[in-house]
Amino acid sequence: MSARRLTAAIMISGRGSNMMALVNAAADPAYPVAFTHILSDKPEAPGLAWAQAQGFETEIIDPADALGISTALDNLNVDLVCLAGYMRILPKTVTDRWTGRMLNIHPSLLPKHRGLHAQAQALKAGDTRAGATVHLVNEDVDAGEILSQEHVDVLPDDTVDTLSTRILAVEHVIYPKAVADYAEKLRARGFGS
Repeated sequence: MSARRLTAAIMISGRGSNMMALVNAAADPAYPVAFTHILSDKPEAPGLAWAQAQGFETEIIDPADALGISTALDNLNVDLVCLAGYMRILPKTVTDRWTGRMLNIHPSLLPKHRGLHAQAQALKAGDTRAGATVHLVNEDVDAGEILSQEHVDVLPDDTVDTLSTRILAVEHVIYPKAVADYAEKLRARGFGS
């Protein structure tokens, strides 16, 4: 008998393209995670409309309400939380509660260029390589354990937009794979059984 799929919520702030990549990967019954809920700090986030059209339960959370975020996540009864373009710093009470069970995708080769505008930071620094990193979330911004990275070359004529577009294409590949790999490791240790 195969192990059950872990369940996960996705948190977004915008269009949700990484959310879509995760959901599309999970359409394969062999994928070890089933995404059940989509949360956003912005009621107008375009990704919410897509999620609702797909039949997902959605919820708006107040980013300033640490207790509300914790309660909302606890009430979902999920195994994992995946941040997919969630553009807020989560309170320590939330990150502590979800230690080892919350993942994020960031558009840089961490530990370089943490925080906002990572692509612009890479261009300003004169980097020849940029990329994307999947990492566990902890109380420090973009500083958790790295699970996966993939680089893209920075081209001489790159702008923030062109570099961002190439990095985003990489994100859509490595995030679903890293989430699956991490879920398999958790299941191998008996988590979720």
